[in-house]
Amino acid sequence: MGSYLRILGFVRPHLHLFAAAAVATFAYATLDAFAYILLIPFVDALFNAPRGAGASNGGGSLEALLDRTVYRWVDRSGDPLDAIQGVILLLLAVFVAKNLFDFARNLLVARSEQSVTRDVRNQAYGALLRRNLAYFGRTRTGQIASRLIHDVELMRAVVTRELARASSAVLELGVALAAMLLISWRLTAAAFVVVPLTMGVWGPLVHRLRRGDRRVLHLAGEVSAHVHETVAGIRLVKTSSAEELERRRFEGLTGAYFDTYLRTERLRALAAPLTELLATAGTVVILWYGARLVVVEGDLSSAAFVGFLGLSLKLFAPMKYLARFPALVQPGLAAGDRVLEFLDVPAGTGEVTGGERCPGVRESVEFRDVSFEYRAGDPVLRNVSFRVPAGSLVAVVGPSGAGKTTLVDLLGRFHDEYTGEILLDGMELRRVAVDSLRRDLGIVSQDTVVFHDTVRANIAYGRPEATSAEIEEAARIAHVDEFARRLPRGYDTVVGEGGCELSGGERQRLSIARAILRDPRILIFDEATSALDSESERLVQDALERICHGRTVFVVAHRLSTVRRADTILVIEDGRLVEEGRHEELLPQGGLYARLHDLQFEDIRIVP
Repeated sequence: MGSYLRILGFVRPHLHLFAAAAVATFAYATLDAFAYILLIPFVDALFNAPRGAGASNGGGSLEALLDRTVYRWVDRSGDPLDAIQGVILLLLAVFVAKNLFDFARNLLVARSEQSVTRDVRNQAYGALLRRNLAYFGRTRTGQIASRLIHDVELMRAVVTRELARASSAVLELGVALAAMLLISWRLTAAAFVVVPLTMGVWGPLVHRLRRGDRRVLHLAGEVSAHVHETVAGIRLVKTSSAEELERRRFEGLTGAYFDTYLRTERLRALAAPLTELLATAGTVVILWYGARLVVVEGDLSSAAFVGFLGLSLKLFAPMKYLARFPALVQPGLAAGDRVLEFLDVPAGTGEVTGGERCPGVRESVEFRDVSFEYRAGDPVLRNVSFRVPAGSLVAVVGPSGAGKTTLVDLLGRFHDEYTGEILLDGMELRRVAVDSLRRDLGIVSQDTVVFHDTVRANIAYGRPEATSAEIEEAARIAHVDEFARRLPRGYDTVVGEGGCELSGGERQRLSIARAILRDPRILIFDEATSALDSESERLVQDALERICHGRTVFVVAHRLSTVRRADTILVIEDGRLVEEGRHEELLPQGGLYARLHDLQFEDIRIVP
């Protein structure tokens, strides 16, 4: 119940739409019930019964009201044919007005549905962007996409469509019930004998449905995640001849989804026959008892009974829907729980906004006894301490898995759960506003991100207000200009998903141009050249040298040839800073740096 109330909270900004839809629904329900009530004067006129006969013959107060209103409007001459014609014209007017209100309510409900869906999806996407890197490391991409798209769409069924339908059903039920009470309270009471049974059909099944629907949604996310992973790694799949393996894995997932979905729907499918059976029982009660009131007791006119019967048939449709409502909303509630879980995941202190302006590193960057762990008891960095002056070129080297990337990630405040202190010009990094820090931070990594957009838009990403001249100047420094102008539409050429129209070196230079355009005070290059061929590496290195002047630069490098000119080399092993100094200082020491250097260049000498 608590989660449902939270889900309904998304409706609050759009209550005016729901209120207008409720007014239109009430008008529709009233006119719809009135159309059935008009059967009473129609039958009276058809069989030439005296006006208001039912009122004097136990027909209820409704017929007396009709005698003072409808009969006077449609029967001025006393001719039955004139009365029938008048009733028909009135029915036509009622149906036209009813359908206009139906159109209005459907339009208002559709607008409210999409408004709520847009708001939920926007909030979920905003929450996604606030997550720190640890969240993305432990959550599958397909599951994230499934919650943002599929689960939000199912959640819409709870907060808008089913809520609107339930509200409409309640209003239609209320109006029909009021009209039936005006005709005969005794027959109305008899009609409601089966209502408690109808409303209680789904009680025992609701919890089982909730569990089944959550399992279905989880499996749908797994199917989405598998497709995403296969597409992302399709080159590996094909080079490993693993198509058959992936096909079997996918069929296993879709088979599990199929079986779970059918088990859940088997429970839900019981709603229609059970509620229909109970509704039929209610109709039988009305026919038997109503006939007795007309024929035996004379407490109800034939015309009034026909009108009551029409209203009762109208009554059971919303009643059956309300009986099934708990079952119908289970998929949406399960999806809503998953969306709320997503929204409730702590953003991570590294993503909290607010704080002081970034000082820009005019004096130094300092780590004081910094330790960090992704999982409790498994430290990635252990008591790391160093200080480098502003404007330095700092190389971070060490074996794979030593903690090099984690070190520079801490500098970008992608993780804040560290112990110790990281200082920029003496200011603790966690006091610096994230947005201010990252405006002064440029990162170029081995895994270059290129969007399905133009060369120009990719360079200007993060700085959309940049002029064409600024974009092209950054492109020239990064050696992008020379290949961009050869493309079919120059800088306005769309480079494809992931930059598939470009080579690896061209994508890397594009990311460097992006960093240059931001003009950051701190630059981080994380294995930026490790996957490039010699020619691409030469161009990228040249671009790096052009932009490093006057900035504090951290270079995470696997190829030691790229760090020989560094002002400071930090050697990391098993999360600890084991050596620090310049290339010519570290090499004679015979430590880890010297061993890595000798191993790498020995490999180069023995390769033919």
